[in-house]
Amino acid sequence: MIAAFDVDAQRTFTPLCPNELPVAGGDEIAAELNAQAQLAQLRIASKDAHSPAAKWVVASHANMLQPLDYPDADLTWVRHAEAGTAGFELIPGLPEASAYDFLVYKGVETAMHPYGACYHDLANRISTGVIEWLKYHDVDTVLVGGLALDFCVKTTALQLAAAGFKVYLNLAACRAISETGAVAACDEMRQAGILLVKDSQALAASLQGSN
Repeated sequence: MIAAFDVDAQRTFTPLCPNELPVAGGDEIAAELNAQAQLAQLRIASKDAHSPAAKWVVASHANMLQPLDYPDADLTWVRHAEAGTAGFELIPGLPEASAYDFLVYKGVETAMHPYGACYHDLANRISTGVIEWLKYHDVDTVLVGGLALDFCVKTTALQLAAAGFKVYLNLAACRAISETGAVAACDEMRQAGILLVKDSQALAASLQGSN
């Protein structure tokens, strides 16, 4: 069984929300996410769902990425992806949230800012339930895309690989905060056995070749 995973494909990580965490081209990946979903039997998604009172919030982008001493919030960030705001919503072209087979909401606790969608904490101890759900549905392969490649997408893919799934990362269905971060993330994922493919066409060919 194959599942497609749309990781944090939200407006907050696109130029549609320039005051939050805009990632260049983040609003251009819906077609690739939809194409990879056509190759799967199940489709799941994660969404950042933050509080305006989050303890990691700073007032300006200039103060971001500073280290914190919270066990489950390691860096400062500006306010983003707050439930009920435009930034919380999925990017244009994706299904409504109710159309997915499983949804993960993460980062709700004010002192927790997880990156991966499989655990609520940074130590990978408190499960969001998605790994267990995938195993219950006999999923062995997960197709991953979303935002941003060098943070939440990378971490989610690594968590899934560590849980024993065969993981494909669709590069055309992702965008990164930085080119340097993207290169480092791709190297780390390859070392973990994750298969990186150029786009959904290459993904389809890889899946067909593995049968």
